[in-house]
Amino acid sequence: MYRHLGLTGAYLVWTALFILLGGAVFGSLVVGRWRLPKFFLLYGAAFFLYAVGWTIAYFTLRETPGEWVGSLAGSILMVLVFAAGFGALRLTVTLSAVLFAANSLGYFLGSALNNYVGGKSGMLLWGVIYGLCLGAGIGAVIQMSQFQRSREL
Repeated sequence: MYRHLGLTGAYLVWTALFILLGGAVFGSLVVGRWRLPKFFLLYGAAFFLYAVGWTIAYFTLRETPGEWVGSLAGSILMVLVFAAGFGALRLTVTLSAVLFAANSLGYFLGSALNNYVGGKSGMLLWGVIYGLCLGAGIGAVIQMSQFQRSREL
């Protein structure tokens, strides 16, 4: 994708795919008022802000520091949207920690596998590991946010 779309184009395509595919998958976890298609708006805003935070940090700081700060900034921004949408702002710090841990684990473990295996197989492993860990973190955040809201009601 880098060759055909450039760095910015590739990031935009990946963001769109994460929003479309992730929104469909994570929408099945939602009960009540945020059921599809409203959830797509919430998830789209959350993931877009995640991508913006990650990308700005990475392009500003570059390499490993940019990746760590991007993971943190992106995780916090995504959690703020979910916490506000589900009425669980009191859990923002806890949810941010959960998502940051899952996000970072997937990203850096995937990166290590990519570096070890190399080539297209390494890149595929990176994507699978990153997707599974980030997905688990997002799923946990959605469930925890809803659980907090239902307990308060």
